[in-house]
Amino acid sequence: MNGIKWQFLYNLIPDWRRVLSVLLLLSCLFFLHPQSAVAGLKDDRYDGNIFVVYAGNGSLVPPKATLSQALSEHKPALLFFYVEDSSDCKQYALIVSRVQEFYGRVTEIIPVNVDALPLKETYSPTEAGYYYSGSVPQVAVFNRSGQVVLNKKGQVPYEEIDDKFRGVFDLLPRSESVELKRRSFNELNSELTTQ
Repeated sequence: MNGIKWQFLYNLIPDWRRVLSVLLLLSCLFFLHPQSAVAGLKDDRYDGNIFVVYAGNGSLVPPKATLSQALSEHKPALLFFYVEDSSDCKQYALIVSRVQEFYGRVTEIIPVNVDALPLKETYSPTEAGYYYSGSVPQVAVFNRSGQVVLNKKGQVPYEEIDDKFRGVFDLLPRSESVELKRRSFNELNSELTTQ
C-alpha cells in the first residue's frame, strides 16, 4: 500500500527532486536570513569612514598634511580627534566637513583617529598625541604661530570654531558680516549662461 502512495506522488509531481530542493532552499533562506547592513548615526557601531558615510566628504581622510607640517609652514590648523565607532563623532563629522567647506583652502584640517595614535610615554608639541586629552570628539585650533587658540572636548559648535578662525584671519565678527553661503551648482550655472 505504501508503494502505491509513493508511486502516486511520484506521478503527481514529475520533478519531485526539484520541488524538494526549492523547498529546502527557501527554508534555509528563511531561517538563516542575514541582517541588513544599516549605518546608524545614533549607535556606537563601526560603519566605515565617518566622513564618507555621515558627512559625504571623503577628502578629509587621510589628511593632506600632518600637524608638524602645518606648524612648520606657519599655516593655521584644526585637529579633530575621533573614533569611527562613536555616535558623537559620527554626528560631529558634518561640522568638521562644514569647517573645511569655508576654511579648507587656507587651513589644514587634520582628523586624527585616536585608535591610530602611537602609544608613547611623551609626545612632542608637533605631534597630535600631545594635544589629545582622553575623550572624543575633541577639537584643537592653532593659529599661524602654532599657538592653541581653542582646545575643547565634546561637540563644539561650528560658530565657536568659526569665531576662532575669524580671529586668526582677522575677519569681521559674524555679527558684523554677511552670512557665508555656498552657491549651489544650478545658481552658478544660471549666472554664467545669462551673462
